[in-house]
Amino acid sequence: MEYVKATFPPGLRLDGLKIVVDCANGAAYKVAPTVLWELGAEVIAVAVQPDGKNINEKCGATHPDLMRETVLLHQADVGIALDGDADRLIMADEKGHAIDGDQLLALIAQSWARGGRLRGGGIVATVMSNMGLERFLAAQKIALHRTPVGDRYVVEAMRGRGCNVGGEQSGHIVLSDYSPTGDGLIAALQILAVICEQKKKASAICNLFKPLPQILSNVPASADVLDKPAIKKAIEAAEKKLNGGGRILIRKSGTEPLIRVMAEGDDEKLVKALVEEIAGAIKREAA
Repeated sequence: MEYVKATFPPGLRLDGLKIVVDCANGAAYKVAPTVLWELGAEVIAVAVQPDGKNINEKCGATHPDLMRETVLLHQADVGIALDGDADRLIMADEKGHAIDGDQLLALIAQSWARGGRLRGGGIVATVMSNMGLERFLAAQKIALHRTPVGDRYVVEAMRGRGCNVGGEQSGHIVLSDYSPTGDGLIAALQILAVICEQKKKASAICNLFKPLPQILSNVPASADVLDKPAIKKAIEAAEKKLNGGGRILIRKSGTEPLIRVMAEGDDEKLVKALVEEIAGAIKREAA
């Protein structure tokens, strides 16, 4: 707890902030509420009664509705949801709107760049991070380096490029100045520090960009279907239709016999249609 508190800017306090923290009945059930309270916050803690079976059960970063609803119920200033092993973070503003890993990365990157703390000229994120994040960072002259899905790939790329900020849309945030892996509570304190410094509501600070519509479809099929000419043709045709106004990502699942078809772009109807076209082609070839 003393180490985590030391990552918070010296001289800054959480006095006057009402914070909901959902600990997912997991590893941070005692540490997270205590740290926030010792830094001066009024703390409303939920999912802090682990019984060995209820970890992540309808709570935490993987089920943020409990956190969001509790923020609204108690009219809190901000919500924090960790997952069972406390390496993931999803937040909510005072309106109960969820703030995902992409928005958290955007805020930390902007804050650290302004303070001269951002190393490597950019941040690392995965192929799943929204193009809205990429465009926002580009406008700030901050590079976005993409990796395959998985925080281990993020950490590898951070080390290789000399970056000290990386993460995933799902809420893994790695701040290597403080920890070699994701730590949800340390990441949350960096966000809370910006809220305290700017003395603004979370909704005004934590929504830095509008995400592009992103559609994902999971199609039951083996990986070799991607080598078939009909699939390659369908993907090429879809990319032509997007014409630079988005991107298409096709990848095999690492854990299931599925092909994950994702597209995002400025035109939601077009994006949805393209996902359906590619998914349909995969289904026909896999039949």
